[in-house]
Amino acid sequence: MTPKPLRRTARAATVAALTTVVLTTTGLAAPAAISVPAPAPTADATGKGLRSIVLGGTDPSYRALAARRTAPFSMIGLTWADPRAELGGTAQVRTRDHLTGVWSGWQTLDLDVRTPETAREAGARAGTQPLWTGPADGVQVRVTGERKLPQGLRVELVDPTATGAATPARTATRAVVPSEARTATAATTTATQPAITPRSGWGADESLVLNPPTYTAQTKAVFVHHTAGSNDYTCDQSAAVIRGIFLYHVQGQGWNDIGYQFLVDKCGTVFEGRKGGIDKPVLGAQTYGFNTDTTGIAVLGNYNDAVSTPPLLDAIAGVAAWKLGLYGYDPASTVNLVAAADNGLYKKGQVVAMQRISGHRDGFPTECPGANLYADLPLIRQLAVSPTPVPVPVPAGQVG
Repeated sequence: MTPKPLRRTARAATVAALTTVVLTTTGLAAPAAISVPAPAPTADATGKGLRSIVLGGTDPSYRALAARRTAPFSMIGLTWADPRAELGGTAQVRTRDHLTGVWSGWQTLDLDVRTPETAREAGARAGTQPLWTGPADGVQVRVTGERKLPQGLRVELVDPTATGAATPARTATRAVVPSEARTATAATTTATQPAITPRSGWGADESLVLNPPTYTAQTKAVFVHHTAGSNDYTCDQSAAVIRGIFLYHVQGQGWNDIGYQFLVDKCGTVFEGRKGGIDKPVLGAQTYGFNTDTTGIAVLGNYNDAVSTPPLLDAIAGVAAWKLGLYGYDPASTVNLVAAADNGLYKKGQVVAMQRISGHRDGFPTECPGANLYADLPLIRQLAVSPTPVPVPVPAGQVG
């Protein structure tokens, strides 16, 4: 659908203001010489590392935010008030590079996410996947609905550097989480706990986690995800990306903690996600309808575009084999899971046969974990049970 043009307002009092409106509605980058106005403080809300900007307007199927300068941020998302509502449209953003002042092209925010179906926090909000932008200090937004848009639309600007948590040195991120070393025996493999960077390693602000973790009985299956958004982060930025996702989930969407129990970057570094113990069956928010007795491993990046590297595949397989092995499950086997909610793919109470290592799309109507990573799942299952490394072809020019 072609976005509706922004309406000109009679209150535009100067030629400069009119020029800004024209540039905004045509999607052109604002020249550096034009002064983009700062936001009105009364329209915004500020959290710890997150700033919210309300999208006003009267058109029920269109909302927009004119190009404006902002405080620095590195991640952006869109949320709305009803945690059960879908956007029913398209959300696009442009951002201004903090170093060069150049505006990006329009980027579409990924909608493949739902709030948890159980243990929902008071004040939880629905939202898009967050998009890593890199250091930015300006934003422009347009949201076009195929029908009436949900109420309470808000742009969330996340600054992972504003929490007071220091970004750890890269040399420290391969450390095993301090815990009892344990070896788990599955049906066909013995899997040792892999190296996992603890929450302190990516700078989790524990003061923002208000409630203790919730546990299920066991871990019967693993769902593999990608976080969508950008692949342009460096592996030295992985901790900041995860800290940004944490702030977006907790402060932007009102969750108690980050949704995934594990996250992996493109270099194969594994990070502890949701609090509660990496060897415990922590209830996460990874696959709407199938959060009970499962865990989530989210890969940073968009794997509709990116191609998996051998270290990445090894990392996913290692975590999955160890986690499933804690309960004696063969990573290459199947399992019957019961849907806890109607999620657009399955009905509540429906029994579904799935692979022990499945993709997000196996349990929810989504493209996640991306076409390329989903195609790698058979190899990941093989790596999870194989006592020797499986050769993985790497395309020419592929950069880890």
